Amino acid sequence: LFVLKTYLLFLLTGEYLFTQLGVLMQNVALSRTADQSSSHPDGPARNAVDGNRDPNFAKGSCSLTHQESNPWWRVDLQNVYTVTAVMITNRNEFENRLDGAEIWIGNSLEDNGAKKSSSTEGRYVTVFLPGTRRFLVSDVCLFLFQGNHVPNLALRGKAFQSSTSFTGPASKAIDGRRDSTYDKGFCTHTLEETNPWWRLDLRETHAVTSVKVTNRGDCCAQRLDGAEIRIGNSAENNGNDNPKCASISHIGAGKTVTFYCEGGSVMGRFVNVIIPGPKKILTLCEVEVYADHVWLGLRRYGCLGAV
Repeated sequence: LFVLKTYLLFLLTGEYLFTQLGVLMQNVALSRTADQSSSHPDGPARNAVDGNRDPNFAKGSCSLTHQESNPWWRVDLQNVYTVTAVMITNRNEFENRLDGAEIWIGNSLEDNGAKKSSSTEGRYVTVFLPGTRRFLVSDVCLFLFQGNHVPNLALRGKAFQSSTSFTGPASKAIDGRRDSTYDKGFCTHTLEETNPWWRLDLRETHAVTSVKVTNRGDCCAQRLDGAEIRIGNSAENNGNDNPKCASISHIGAGKTVTFYCEGGSVMGRFVNVIIPGPKKILTLCEVEVYADHVWLGLRRYGCLGAV
């Protein structure tokens, strides 16, 4: 059974939203033709695509079916789209009425568009609520995220490390420069110690998908061998106990390598690079952090609440 991942969003007005993170979001559901299995007199299907996010049903901006078996709501996008995210604003009363709802996307109206499919491409998007004696009430918006520019989140963070020597503070790994010659002053440097670490505070939680690391180029490339990248929300043990995103087997001298997080992404505010073992020195010439672009758009508008 395919159920598209649902994101909760308080819809902002307008068909296009351009975030400061460089992501263009288009709401392709806005003012499209909508239908539903039945309609409460004050809750026609079109209310769910009117661009008004007010969750108070009495204000007239939510759809509502009668109590029935397997109620459904459907929007006709009038063109075929590859849908990146479906975002739903729930009613502020009886919030559990949407529990168990399914979202289907496709080009067929068979079963009123609720025909099981694994597609994310289609003309019709259906919200289907299986079961008896159910009400379906919601405000729905469908977003396409356009453009490939995803920002380096590290540039907005604050860096720390276990120790500092040779004028190599932690901040030099997030100065936006990949220059790998140490004497030029753009790389970090710890003391020789046991388990040296570097930590980046992103200031808020993100779904981190990848981390780019630039190694020192003028010597000592092997020092990073065996390092671990850890990401999470805990500051305990300086963040070094957070889940592992990836391991660094080796980075060539002066090279920049992208490490993709195991499992696709890791949620977290803190990004750590740690080298386990005694008599280790940690030097980083640049660390870049990238997150899921859908998550970025939602975080930009405060749509996900506290995490």
